[in-house]
Amino acid sequence: MSRQAVTPELRQWIVEQARAGHGPEAVLKSMLASGWDEPVAVDALEATLKTHLEEEAVARGLPPAASVPEPALQESPLYLDGGDRRVHVLQAMYNPRVVVFGGLLSDEECDSLIDAARPRLARSLTVATQTGGEEVNADRTSDGMFFARGETDVIARIERRIARLVNWPVENGEGLQVLHYTPGAEYKPHYDYFDPAEPGTPTIVRRGGQRVATLVMYLSEPEKGGGTTFPDVHLEVAPKRGNAVFFSYERPHPSTRTLHGGAPVIAGEKWIATKWLREHEFN
Repeated sequence: MSRQAVTPELRQWIVEQARAGHGPEAVLKSMLASGWDEPVAVDALEATLKTHLEEEAVARGLPPAASVPEPALQESPLYLDGGDRRVHVLQAMYNPRVVVFGGLLSDEECDSLIDAARPRLARSLTVATQTGGEEVNADRTSDGMFFARGETDVIARIERRIARLVNWPVENGEGLQVLHYTPGAEYKPHYDYFDPAEPGTPTIVRRGGQRVATLVMYLSEPEKGGGTTFPDVHLEVAPKRGNAVFFSYERPHPSTRTLHGGAPVIAGEKWIATKWLREHEFN
């Protein structure tokens, strides 16, 4: 094992290099040239920069960062093990943290969710941040419903798969919400976290803390339109049946660049299932 010690002086030097505009790759190269073992250097660099960035963010008035769900993508795998199903990794973005999964759901699972949801659909509501309740919002023109967590064997199986894929406890997830969009229906760009400045937020987060990640699963394919858009980074994810898009947000703030929306359906219909993940157990 290495006997090299990461000193306060080294951490300060790393911060100074970052402030001077040197990227992590250049700083690591300099550390290796100075005789640091690579595993020690990488760990010191990552930990120091993470702490530094968090201190800078808080100093600018941003809310503190929270731990978030994270797929195991460190070695850039083509597939992830969902326990009962191998899932493709089609795309990964780091800022914002967006991952597109291929084949997360089977055709049979998509049909099962649609069939179970159809008789329970009603006009979709949004969280009423003033009160902590729910309300109709003109920005959201879909129909939808919620399943209880683990309500059916199919739902329980999917929830276990999601938990394994993103390394987050099943009990920290809200119940699946299924949404139905017909031509013209959309969900205008919004954030999924709860704004700390709104009076209803303390009531909402009491049930499981902040939302820290979202997974949108596509149950059908509209003929045209209906993609999931991320306006801040000019990204649109196509609604391919069985695929899903995951994104996380470590703080309830626009700096996460997780502004997103459901583009209007132009032709056909779109069915999706959404899973929101909380900091703590959701009840």
